[in-house]
Amino acid sequence: MYKTCSFCGVKRENIVSGPYANICYSCIRKFSEHIPKYKTETLKPEFTPIGINRYLNDYVIGQDYAKKILSVAVYNHYKRVYHNVSGYDISKSNVLLIGPTGVGKTLLAETLARFLKVPFSISDATSLTEAGYVGEDVENIILRLCESCNFDIEKAEKGIIYIDEIDKITRKTDSPSITRDVSGEGVQQALLKIMEGCIASVPPHGGRKHPEQPLIKVNTKNILFICGGTFDGLEDIIRRRLGKSRVGFKMTDEDKKSGQTLIRPEPRDLVQFGFIPEFVGRLPVCTTLKPLGEKDLVRILKEPKDALKKQYEKLFEIEGVELEFKDKALKCIARLAMEKSTGARALRTIIEDAMLNIMYELPSKRGIKRCVITPEVILKKGQPEYTKYKKSA
Repeated sequence: MYKTCSFCGVKRENIVSGPYANICYSCIRKFSEHIPKYKTETLKPEFTPIGINRYLNDYVIGQDYAKKILSVAVYNHYKRVYHNVSGYDISKSNVLLIGPTGVGKTLLAETLARFLKVPFSISDATSLTEAGYVGEDVENIILRLCESCNFDIEKAEKGIIYIDEIDKITRKTDSPSITRDVSGEGVQQALLKIMEGCIASVPPHGGRKHPEQPLIKVNTKNILFICGGTFDGLEDIIRRRLGKSRVGFKMTDEDKKSGQTLIRPEPRDLVQFGFIPEFVGRLPVCTTLKPLGEKDLVRILKEPKDALKKQYEKLFEIEGVELEFKDKALKCIARLAMEKSTGARALRTIIEDAMLNIMYELPSKRGIKRCVITPEVILKKGQPEYTKYKKSA
């Protein structure tokens, strides 16, 4: 029996009839494309500590021990989030990363968020102040996370927040202060509840909160906090604790097996550095990252899936030119980066500076097949080696 579709007006034999309208299967398929599909939240099959570590290895060079610690901490955190065990209140595995600039602290956090496909945001602890003073409220770090997922609060509540320069909010002495320390101990106090888990009231447009402003409620119980800092001076505190017989960061047998080059600080070291004990307790997982050597920097240039060398090769490929970096040129870049003492951060600056004239002139050149970068190009003492297409007879 033929019936008329209420949507397309066509008479069809196979049709779905309702009390007030009819719809054909063609319209069902057409309209279903515009209906948001509900995604069931499940963990990836490769979501194991080994699987997480394997993914980190694709993008982050070195820091094997830190990656192992992060993999276990993140696995336990999201196992807790997605498999709520009734009757047990498992605490969060917030992480503290200690290491010099440019060793990969931020990159580790970004890569974890990309693997987990959860919202991610970066905040600078130096911009935070205690409520009521000039600066940013600590709730603004939650706002940035909400902005990263277009204010999908449910997603934001399972995201990752990276707080950089966390060592800059230490109090001036290791004894309680009777004066206000609005960018130090006051910020630590303000961060305590957010990091442990609470219903945070977030101003939707940032800035300071005021009574007439509508606020967004965000549950931070399942948000993972990763904090990072250089912690200049922490070595001296650990050295004093270890005594004169252990001057410097001498490695134990356990450290050598794990690949550690720095002694892991104890909670009392962080308290003496300037953190309040309650704040140290909110960061139960702590690991140190070692400085990068010349070999590490060369590997960073070549090996990761998004390595700088591969990025420039792709840029030249768009111009129809094959780009090659000589191994000695890569070593030269790494050596110059070591002199700047900023870790991997200097690599792109050095390459951009060396490649500027080449990238400026290349689009106007004709018939270039191959471009070879030598150490002389990096040191600005020579030109690249160009190979042109052979002219047909």
